[in-house]
Amino acid sequence: MNRTLYTLLFHLGLPLVFLRLLWRAWRAPAYARRIGERFAVGLPPLRPGGIWVHAVSVGESIAAAPMIRELMARHPGLPITVTCMTPTGSERIQALFGDRVQHCYLPYDLPWAAARFLDRIRPKLAVVMETELWPNHIHQCARRGIPVVLANARLSERSARGYARFARLTAPMLAELSLIAVQTAAEAERFRRLGARRESVEVTGSIKFDLSIDPALLARATALRTQWGAQARPLWIAASTHAGEDEIILDAHRQLLAQHPQALLILVPRHPERFGSVVELCRKAGFATLRRSTDEAVDAGTQVLVGDTMGELLFLYALADIAFVGGSLVPNGGHNLLEPAALGKPVLSGPHLFNFLEISAQLRGAGALREVQDADQLAQGVGELWRDPAAAQRMRDAGLGVLKANQGALERLLAGLGHLLGAVGRSGA
Repeated sequence: MNRTLYTLLFHLGLPLVFLRLLWRAWRAPAYARRIGERFAVGLPPLRPGGIWVHAVSVGESIAAAPMIRELMARHPGLPITVTCMTPTGSERIQALFGDRVQHCYLPYDLPWAAARFLDRIRPKLAVVMETELWPNHIHQCARRGIPVVLANARLSERSARGYARFARLTAPMLAELSLIAVQTAAEAERFRRLGARRESVEVTGSIKFDLSIDPALLARATALRTQWGAQARPLWIAASTHAGEDEIILDAHRQLLAQHPQALLILVPRHPERFGSVVELCRKAGFATLRRSTDEAVDAGTQVLVGDTMGELLFLYALADIAFVGGSLVPNGGHNLLEPAALGKPVLSGPHLFNFLEISAQLRGAGALREVQDADQLAQGVGELWRDPAAAQRMRDAGLGVLKANQGALERLLAGLGHLLGAVGRSGA
């Protein structure tokens, strides 16, 4: 498939795209708002001539935040436009930056929508987080001489095989990228095999290691646990869970309560549209359950607190003694293991970590990550760490050591971005 055929199929599929949008709006009403932006219609006022950063959703927005802050500090005269594709990503961007950045949804990957969007913002540089590859957006940038960077790029062997099936589409697209800043050497080679120019691929590491924790966040978490009277309660978190995992986690929690009757679980579904159903699941299973969004005080009888707020995940991690990271007991590929590690938490996950193979291998090798297969192993792992504080401390220290050993990726990425911005300035673009 080449780009012309891809574009034709995209146009033919627009009714299905619209139906999917309606279905998502039924589950999460925020999808019904700002639909015009998805077609580059009704865009907010945008000052042109700056840096455009695309972060598809919440995880990418969080990963991009340190880079965006540094770009704002190093290039204060350039407006920064941050785009995403989901309402939760939009909420996160606005919570992180407010009016310090420009923000809208990224239009769909249609040539006329991409052209209209780029003609409005006319960026000097485009930065796409991780592996969100849109052939028409990239081609429209290339036509205008706008360098495009794939930042913090990752490409599993499985994804590479998928892209290889559409080589006539993906190879020209990758060849148009100015810089692919990849996390590992193995991923660099995969990008080159798919058609990226050898000189455009650089191994910079993962910027997720360059996570810094605000001491005020830890102090706030300590204060809230004190307010709850839960300083000595066994408290664990299961975060970024997907459908099919919550039942396993609640089964594990029931086992833990048999040994630790005061145990408290913070359960954080990955997607907001599942908040209500997870609360209902917990209550139907017989757990005394509160919702974080109601701000009700946790008391000695509370067994589960559902984290149904946006932008609080780091804070909720900080409240807990032990962290389980979801998307891993089901074949979703896992989520960011480094956030709880950076907060000094022993980290557990399921076996499905194909989105974080390198990071999980390093954490596992250092003794900072314990993988579990089911509810029994999860309950056993959490219970053992509660009973053995020395083992928990070794996991904490190991996780912090892995982060420290791998930091510097953000600075290497920023150096590459600065070089491209300087080249654009010298060319007068």
